[in-house]
Amino acid sequence: MTVQSLLWTGNALSVLDQRKLPEQVVYDEYIDAAGVTEAIVSMRVRGAPAIGIAAAFGVVLSAYQHYSETSDDWRQKVAADIEMLAKSRPTAVNLFWALDRMQAVLSQQIVHPLPALLACAQKIHADDIADNHKMGELGADILAGVKGVMTHCNTGALATGGYGTALGVIRSISQRQSVKVYAGETRPWLQGARLTVWELAQDGISVSLIADSAAAWLMKSGAIDWVIVGADRIAANGDTANKIGTYSLAVLARHHGVKVMVVAPTATIDWSIDNGGAIEIEQRQQSELLPACYLKEDSLVSAWNPVFDVTPVELISAIVTERGVVLNPSAQGIRGLQ
Repeated sequence: MTVQSLLWTGNALSVLDQRKLPEQVVYDEYIDAAGVTEAIVSMRVRGAPAIGIAAAFGVVLSAYQHYSETSDDWRQKVAADIEMLAKSRPTAVNLFWALDRMQAVLSQQIVHPLPALLACAQKIHADDIADNHKMGELGADILAGVKGVMTHCNTGALATGGYGTALGVIRSISQRQSVKVYAGETRPWLQGARLTVWELAQDGISVSLIADSAAAWLMKSGAIDWVIVGADRIAANGDTANKIGTYSLAVLARHHGVKVMVVAPTATIDWSIDNGGAIEIEQRQQSELLPACYLKEDSLVSAWNPVFDVTPVELISAIVTERGVVLNPSAQGIRGLQ
């Protein structure tokens, strides 16, 4: 792995501050759940799988901080930290899935729980990397003979335990054949411009950056066959929440005969919701969009800043998971992935 966003040091979680990429490669160390929560909220760490992994280690750090052999009130303190971590980002279901895994270990009433909690967090991390490699190969199988692909946001090692989901597929197909890769800039945080192209360059993969508004013209040119994206939450019917702008890309792709591939681990599927209408969409601060001159109380200019949108399953050509691939998911359904 060229890039690692999360490193467990033995008594702290080292987090690559993605806000400073590509100009600076800076790791910050966190020794408690509050610090990990802030790292997630501030988007030092981002990407649904990476958020889940970070939260799992946040629970480990909480247990390290509060565990006592002589009193059981440490469990209440860890539970409060889990609740705090759960509130850090509302849309990415991997966060809640990972916290549920850690809570299950705590519920076992193990005499010495710290090794078990650490083992669970490390397994979540290791399994994510292994799943990414598997999804990369499964997705690449579908792309045989493709001439060009486009991706949106960042779905690589920076957003996961390592290798990546959608970017993992691009890594895998690039090892098999020559393929032209395009990345949208992904406003307002510019994850494509700052993170995706940087990450691909670390692997020696050539990539062309485009303005988000150039996507339709790129598709019309015939340069790409697939749009490949990740997911932050997938409903039981296949509707997919992903970075804002994904829905518009899927609409454009349908008009231009370009296919859409969603790549995500099954932990991203929220079987408790029937469709994308039930997915909570995170709204972030106006300051992420507005110039400072408009941030005054009496300003007539405001900003609407949803971080995600929902792509209907009818616009998705394939959903790739570590358990297999569903082609034409609107017709086949995705229940077979359970």
